[in-house]
Amino acid sequence: MTDTTAPSGAGPEQDDTAGQGSPAAGSLAAAIALAQAAHAGQVDKLGVAYIEHPLGVMSLVNTVPEKTVAVLHDVVEDTPITLDDLRAQGFDEPVVRAVDALTKRAGEPLAESMARVAADPLALVVKHADLAHNANPVRQAALPPEMSRRLTAKYTESARLLGTTLAAVLDRG
Repeated sequence: MTDTTAPSGAGPEQDDTAGQGSPAAGSLAAAIALAQAAHAGQVDKLGVAYIEHPLGVMSLVNTVPEKTVAVLHDVVEDTPITLDDLRAQGFDEPVVRAVDALTKRAGEPLAESMARVAADPLALVVKHADLAHNANPVRQAALPPEMSRRLTAKYTESARLLGTTLAAVLDRG
């Protein structure tokens, strides 16, 4: 979840620009540009520009679709961008479905959210990277102790619900 101060898909071959300096619709470059614009003015719990989180998650995955979902994974949850906006901007349906799977619903229990993530292989890869980035011990050490304990417990439970452990997720990250 983002602490906000201001609100604000691609197949492997689609990681190019469309000429004219603008990214091709649905490309990784377009996803990065969209995430940067959508998260502009947002900061995380440490006061760092929020875009650093999706970019960090993106650095922990491998394929273009995984990287695309990673950089977009919080735009629907934390900005005015909708799933239909992603479709209109040319992102492939598997990317949109994975972003949807990763988007928490208001009032939704963690178990339901993680079940949805676990049912989508692309979302599952990105969620593991998201947990690894969020639970990074260096990052956790910079948080107030009570917040760190609370978040670590949440990340531990999320990993358990996904059929793994937080230690295993951190080892892969």
